[in-house]
Amino acid sequence: MLLFNWICIVITGLIMDMQLLMIPMIMSVLYVWAQLNRDTIVSFWFGTRFKACYLPWIILGFNYIIGGSIINDLIGNLVGHLYYFLMFKYPMDLGGRAFLSTPQFLYRFFPSRRGGVSGFGIPPPSRRLDQGGPEGGRHNWGQGFRLGQD
Repeated sequence: MLLFNWICIVITGLIMDMQLLMIPMIMSVLYVWAQLNRDTIVSFWFGTRFKACYLPWIILGFNYIIGGSIINDLIGNLVGHLYYFLMFKYPMDLGGRAFLSTPQFLYRFFPSRRGGVSGFGIPPPSRRLDQGGPEGGRHNWGQGFRLGQD
């Protein structure tokens, strides 16, 4: 997704002579997330709550109200929509051909296995050997010296 969105945004940036491309990239990723989590309730300024599918458009409208450029937001939303349509909507809902798939060289660098890290939330086994000493096998380090005493 990131590679496809980046290529589309760079091509659009070259055509439109855009200087910075980070805002469209962020908005394209946000758009895809919002479409995949359509019914999730999100909060915006001052506790305004609405469904996630409206978030990219509300951010675009907010930037318009405060006087910012909406071109970057609009390009990001359109690129995000292009990815979402080609990856999910067209093949799954409309029965069309899948145009996008992850290139194989990315699978070589970043394998798609799940569960590679384990053991979260499970305490490690105790390494302490039962020595039978004082305090249940703990070493007796002594009392030490207290401050202010000779």
